[in-house]
Amino acid sequence: AGSPAPAGSQAPAGSPVPAGPVLAGSSRPAGSVSAGVSAPNGTAASADRTAAPEPTGVQSAPLVISPIVRRLAKEHGIDLASLRGTGPGGVIRRADLDAAVAAPAAPAARLAAVPDAPAAHVGLAPAGDGDTVIPLTGIRKVIADKLSRSRREIPEVTIWVDVDATGLLETRAAINAATPDTPVSILALLARICLSGLRKYPQLNAHVDTEGQRIVQSGGVHLGIAAQTDRGLVVPVLRDAQRLTTRELAAALAETTAAARAGTLPPARLTGGTFTLNNYGVFGVDGSTPIINHPEAALLGVGRIVDKPWVVDGQLAVRKVTQISLTFDHRVCDGGVAGGFLRHVADCVEQPASLTHPPYAWKHAHRRGRR
Repeated sequence: AGSPAPAGSQAPAGSPVPAGPVLAGSSRPAGSVSAGVSAPNGTAASADRTAAPEPTGVQSAPLVISPIVRRLAKEHGIDLASLRGTGPGGVIRRADLDAAVAAPAAPAARLAAVPDAPAAHVGLAPAGDGDTVIPLTGIRKVIADKLSRSRREIPEVTIWVDVDATGLLETRAAINAATPDTPVSILALLARICLSGLRKYPQLNAHVDTEGQRIVQSGGVHLGIAAQTDRGLVVPVLRDAQRLTTRELAAALAETTAAARAGTLPPARLTGGTFTLNNYGVFGVDGSTPIINHPEAALLGVGRIVDKPWVVDGQLAVRKVTQISLTFDHRVCDGGVAGGFLRHVADCVEQPASLTHPPYAWKHAHRRGRR
């Protein structure tokens, strides 16, 4: 917006710089490019005599005097070079900017600050090409808040052990061969094993009441089952699971997980758990350090079952091996209790015949143990 001054018009070294506002994109004062305004050497300079043709393909910098206009243009994402000023000498005024903001074509100008950006990015924080912005709302926000609270409040510890699950698979095959109409899943057998472990170690079937400064051990097991759905990870609860037989557990688990994936479970079925079973082996992974489902005190995780070399009676053999882990709240118990529970679960996985106690006896045995 204006060519260099003619030869001989440059101010001598050390002379003061003429006062006046500076144009955007230029270090020269506004007065040096306006028609009818004296040049630094005092000679009159008309627009026709001082303005030189711009080189082909080069666009002049936008004429903006007001800092407010520049700030508002940046806030609205408007490219000033796309505007035509109506002020003296083509200066862009605030009225020009307000008109651009109100115009229907304004979104196109706003996108100039983000090249090739889709319209969905208008009004959002700057994002790179191809970025997808997903609001953290609904069930995803509930999950995030609950997991964050668990990690903030619970001093959790994870321990794990590899176990030979060959006997567990053989037991399941024998049960289903005897009664094929009511099959039993591996998850149901693992749930039965968890119930046996909590019967022996009730300290893990508890939660910490931070306001009352106390640990509350539950009288029954409200077993949570982690289930992946299209809406995210949910943990439906089987209330008083210790009262169910293994077949009843299998039927309840099948019905509950199906309803969870269909999104038909009422909110009451997704709260109130006292212990969670997480079968992350269905995702093809061996181990994990999961976050406890607040306010519970423990979570048992089971990895995939795969063929591995294993020593049996002093001989190397190929067995069905899995890794089980226990994540527990260190406030409710120490390593001795947690290790005892995990070892009991591992022994039951390797020798399922040891699960001989009947249902309905859990609560009475729990009370006897407390006495």
